[in-house]
Amino acid sequence: MPELPEVETVRRGLLPVMEGQVIQSADVRRPDLRWPLPPQMAARLTGQRVTALRRRSKYILADLSSGETLIIHLGMSGRVLISGQMQGQFHHSHPAPQKHDHVVLDMENGARITYNDARRFGAMDLAATEQVEAHKMLAGLGPEPLGNAFNETYLTDRLAGRMTPIKSALLDQRVVAGLGNIYVCEVLHRAKISPRRKAGRLSAQRAAALVPLVRDVLNEAIAAGGSSLRDYRQADGELGYFQHTFRVYDREGTACSTPDCTGTIVRIIQSGRSSFYCPQCQR
Repeated sequence: MPELPEVETVRRGLLPVMEGQVIQSADVRRPDLRWPLPPQMAARLTGQRVTALRRRSKYILADLSSGETLIIHLGMSGRVLISGQMQGQFHHSHPAPQKHDHVVLDMENGARITYNDARRFGAMDLAATEQVEAHKMLAGLGPEPLGNAFNETYLTDRLAGRMTPIKSALLDQRVVAGLGNIYVCEVLHRAKISPRRKAGRLSAQRAAALVPLVRDVLNEAIAAGGSSLRDYRQADGELGYFQHTFRVYDREGTACSTPDCTGTIVRIIQSGRSSFYCPQCQR
C-alpha cells in the first residue's frame, strides 16, 4: 500500500494541474471502489474549482469551491495519472480508456486526471471541508510526522508504558499518521532498535532519537519519488526510486549495511506483516 512518501509525491505531481483549476467535467464510471462512492459524485465535482490540494496521512484532500472536500485514498493498487499537460520534460497525450479507469476528471486547463485501480481497494468520498477532519477515514489520526506536533516530547510520552512492540507502536496511526511498514523498518534499522523491542522499554533518549530519523527517512523517500513496489507510479507515470536505497526492507539474507556490522538481514512476521531487521546491530 502506498505510504506517506508515495501519497505526497502524487500530491506534488497533481499540484500544478489541479490546484486553482476548475473541474470541467467528471466521469464516474462505477458506483463503488472499496466502499460506495458518494451520491451524485460527478455532478458535485463538475464545475468546481480546486482551491487547495492537501495531504493528511495517506489521503489526498482536494478542497473545492463548493465547500466540500474530495478525499482520495489509493488503497493497494490505486494510481492517479495525468495526461494532456506537460509533466517536467514530457507531454502525455490522453491515453485510450483502460478497463480499470474508474474516475476521470477533465480540467479546464486541458489536463486529465485518471484514477485507475485494478483491485478497487482504494476509496473516495466527499465531505464538508469544515468538518473533514471528523470524517471516519481521518478522525483519530495522530500528528503528521513532518509537522511540529510530532516532536521528541510527544513521542516519548506516547511510547511510555506501552508493552506493544515498537514496530507496532509506530504503525499505529493514532500515534503518528502516515507511517507504514516499509519506512518503519528503515527507521528502526537506522536507530539500531529491534522491531521486537517493547515500546515502553525504550529509554527516553532512544525514543526521542526516533523523531529526526523518521523525518530523514520520509524526506529522503519523497525526494526519490517514493518506493515503487508492484503497482505504485508517480502522477506522471514514472517509477519512484527509494527502493534502491533500502537498508533492510525486502533484503532478507543480505549483509547488513551498518558500518562494522557483520550481521545478516532477517525477516520475521509481526501481526501478519513482514519485518526486516539485523539481529546483530538492532537491539
